[in-house]
Parts: sequence; structure tokens; C-alpha cells
Amino acid sequence: MGLTRHGTTPHVLHREVAGTIGLLADEHDFSAMRRYRTFTFDDHETYLQQVETLLSTLADQGRHTSVALFDPEEYEGFCAETGLEPDTPASRTRFTAELAATGATVPYEGQPLADLVPDLVDEALRHTTWEYATTLLAGIGACASCGEDIGRAAFVRASELLVRVLDTAAPGHRHLVCSVATDTEPLLAVLSSEGDTDGTTRLDETEALEFTTVLAAGIATDSPGGLVMRTSGSGSSDKVYGWRLQGGGLQPLTAAEVFDAYCTDIESGDLIGPESGVDYCTPPDLGEDDPGMVHQH
Repeated sequence: MGLTRHGTTPHVLHREVAGTIGLLADEHDFSAMRRYRTFTFDDHETYLQQVETLLSTLADQGRHTSVALFDPEEYEGFCAETGLEPDTPASRTRFTAELAATGATVPYEGQPLADLVPDLVDEALRHTTWEYATTLLAGIGACASCGEDIGRAAFVRASELLVRVLDTAAPGHRHLVCSVATDTEPLLAVLSSEGDTDGTTRLDETEALEFTTVLAAGIATDSPGGLVMRTSGSGSSDKVYGWRLQGGGLQPLTAAEVFDAYCTDIESGDLIGPESGVDYCTPPDLGEDDPGMVHQH
């Protein structure tokens, strides 16, 4: 069928095969892998340098490569579940292929590894958060009194609230953060969008899905949480708005409460100096007849 015409096509196909590299980003994970005889690297810094050289070489060859975080504990569980011998390069390759299909990855586009790793960690955290929130919603089940799927209803509700919040914002850039304190762990999602003067909103669909899922998890579990939006437009100062998640809806925060929420370090609780040129505002009405009340399960 012409696959070996002039003897060049296999080489061309080789260049067009995409690949994924499982990266041991921190020294603790690297040390954990050294217990395997077939893992022959001795020094983490040298390992990272060799990975970076490999990525650069593949890019020079026209190969598209993505990078995933290689977690030794997850790898051990994967091998136990699939019956693979963990101390073989083939098993590590199988696990990396699984990461490429189901895990968080970042494409290599020539950036230094020092810049790629933080992006990869952020992407992995986003992926883990979304997986947890999705599992939480799916596990709640149906309302005992009406039979409605609580998780699905919460997701629909969260979608409506997100649309209303974006509709209240002036044209320009919008940066939204949703935080939810569930019983087991805190959830955080970030969404960026652009609003055009004609009312069109442009956003990343994956980010929007993750954001809506986290907001829905807060609604479905009636957990404490909130949403903050910062808007930036030409010719005007940045504005920050905030809402408290309560009763299946978003209750507006006062300007003072928005200031406190935005200017407090989440981990330490210490106050952070306010930025110049930023206005902390009471949010506009979301346009709901009864914004705080939805069907309670």
C-alpha cells in the first residue's frame, strides 16, 4: 500500500507519534523509585537535566511530547491492580501511558523544566480536585422525598449561578475563584473569561466544567464556601466582588466583607495589604427572585 515508498514513510510516521514522559518532579518521589533495581538513576538533579535534554531533543525532531507527574504510590497500586511486575521499564511505560489517557498532563513547548513543573503541579491539583468533586456529586444519590438526583440538580444550579455571575460583569477580563470547605478536604477552582462588548463571553470549557463541579459540590453538600470575581477593563480600575454560598444560592458580600476575604491570607489568616487601583465592591443583583432558596434535600 505504499507504506515504504522510497524507504522514508516509517521515519515520517516515527516523527508524528506523540508521547508522554512520566516525571518524578520532587526528590522524595525520586528516592522512592530508587528501590527498584531497574530504575538506574542515582541523582535527582542529574535526572531532571536528562529529562530536559530528552524533551528538547524530541522537540527538535518535531515530536509532540507531554509531561505527567509520576507518583510512586499510584504506580505501586497500578501494578498490584493489573498484576504487573513493578521493577521493569515496561511496567513504568504502561503506567505512564495510563497517565496520558486519564491523568493531568502539560505539553512541552520548549519551556524550561523549572517553568513546566509548577504548571504541571497546578494541573494535577486541578485534575484531582475535579475528580474528587465529581465522585462526591455522583455518590450523594437521590433525594429521599422526591427521587431527584441531588448531584445532577446541584450541577444544573451551579451552572445557572455561574452564568448569572458572568452576566453581571462589565466587558473585559474576569477572574473567578470558588472555594468550598467540604467535610473531608477544601476544594478550590479558578476560571478566567473574557467578556466582549456585544455580551459574548469567552472561556475555557474545561476550566468552566471544573469550576461548576466544585460549586455544585458546595451546593449539594451545603458546605461553607464562596465565590470571588475580579474584573479588569480598559480605562477603569479593577473591581472585586464576592458572594457567600448559602442555601443553594449565592448571597452577596458587602464591600467590607469582600475586602476582608480578598485581603486575608488563606493559610495564615494574616491580613494582606490591599492593591492600589482596586475597588472592593458589593456585587450587583444576580437577578433571582429568591437567590438564597432552592429545593432542599
